[in-house]
Amino acid sequence: MRRLKLVEDNPRQGGTMRIAFSTKSMTDVDAHFGGARTIAIYEVSKDSQRFLEALQFDNVADEDGNHDDSVDRLGAKIDALQGCAMLFTLAIGGPAAARVVSRKIHPVKLPRAEPIADVITRLQDTLAGTPPPWMRRLLAGQDDASFMED
Repeated sequence: MRRLKLVEDNPRQGGTMRIAFSTKSMTDVDAHFGGARTIAIYEVSKDSQRFLEALQFDNVADEDGNHDDSVDRLGAKIDALQGCAMLFTLAIGGPAAARVVSRKIHPVKLPRAEPIADVITRLQDTLAGTPPPWMRRLLAGQDDASFMED
C-alpha cells in the first residue's frame, strides 16, 4: 500500500467525520471496493470538507466473480479505513461488507458512478438537517458508536 497524506493532518475535530471513497479517478466514486486501486479519504463536517489522504493498493480483485479465498486482498484495505465512519463504493460483496461493518464503518453502495463532490454535498445536507442518531454520536466525538444500534 502507498499512502499520500497531507502534511498538515490535524487530529479530528468534533463535528467532523472521516469518509472513504472507492475510486479509480480520484474525482468520482467509480470503483468496486475489492477492485479499487485507490481509496480517497476526506474529513467532512456540515459546512466544510478537506481531502486527507489517498491510499493506493496493488493487490486488488479483478472483479470477475472468481475469488481465491487463500489470498486476502481486502485485509490491508479494511485496516487502512481505520478511523473512517463511512465508505462510499459502487459495490461491495457480503463478506467484505461484514468485515467493514465489524470495524464500525458504514458501507454505502451507490447505484452508479458519481462525483465525490456530489456525494459530499448530499452528506453535508444530511449533517446540516437531522442526521440519524449514529451519525450524531460520531459528530459529537463518540467514536465507539455503532450505526447498528439504531
